[in-house]
Amino acid sequence: MTSPRSRLLDATALTLGFAFLYLPIVILVVFSFNASQLVTVWGGFSTRWYGAILQNRQLLDAAWMTVKVAVASAAFATVVGTLAALALTRYARFRGRVLFSGLVYAPIVMPEVITGLSLLLLFVSLGIDRGFWTVTVAHATFTCGFVAVVVQSRLVTFDRSLEEAAADLGAAPWQVFTRVTLPIIAPAVVAGFLLAFTLSLDDLVIASFTTGPGSTTLPMRIYSQVRLGVTPEINAISTIMIVVVTVLVIGASLAAKRDAATAH
Repeated sequence: MTSPRSRLLDATALTLGFAFLYLPIVILVVFSFNASQLVTVWGGFSTRWYGAILQNRQLLDAAWMTVKVAVASAAFATVVGTLAALALTRYARFRGRVLFSGLVYAPIVMPEVITGLSLLLLFVSLGIDRGFWTVTVAHATFTCGFVAVVVQSRLVTFDRSLEEAAADLGAAPWQVFTRVTLPIIAPAVVAGFLLAFTLSLDDLVIASFTTGPGSTTLPMRIYSQVRLGVTPEINAISTIMIVVVTVLVIGASLAAKRDAATAH
């Protein structure tokens, strides 16, 4: 048994660790409601800066571009990642399996700078103008592996006898997939989509390499303004992003828990 002193030290270390991680975020959220234009001086409670965001056309355009890229890239990554997970789970041995799995999971462990630079060189060598679609393809490439991991974790515990029973009753392979397999793994697919959407939403490095004129994302816009100085508007838009990402992460967690409960 651990001594009271040891438990106290563990609790203190855990508290300091969480404070180090989340206290700056709490401070940012609090100062987003600051009435003063000085971000380090509290001038009273106010929501004026959230209203000011609606008047900032550049931030609104960047936010809309970010949402479009996130939805498109997450949808593409979900389709490709789910198919990749099916291939890796259902076919234990096939020619090029090691290479295929390496290509799927490489973006997860590869530094984002390397991923962004390699995609930039690819687009330049092919003569493709950088814009919305290049950022979308880049984010889909980056998030595809994460979706595959989430879906594959569900397929590993999938009861194949359900598919076999449907096939014995005369269902075609596509009917077995759409009516049996897909509904069962749907929570994992949704969790993978939300994870891909979140990763695309707050990406800065890869977007910086693959974006072009008129396709600036919100993280890039925030970073460019922060270089000139932090303003209350930045605190407000950052708070909104924190809330959105938190909701998506909670949604993905709930979907994953539902999927685990269904599996058992």
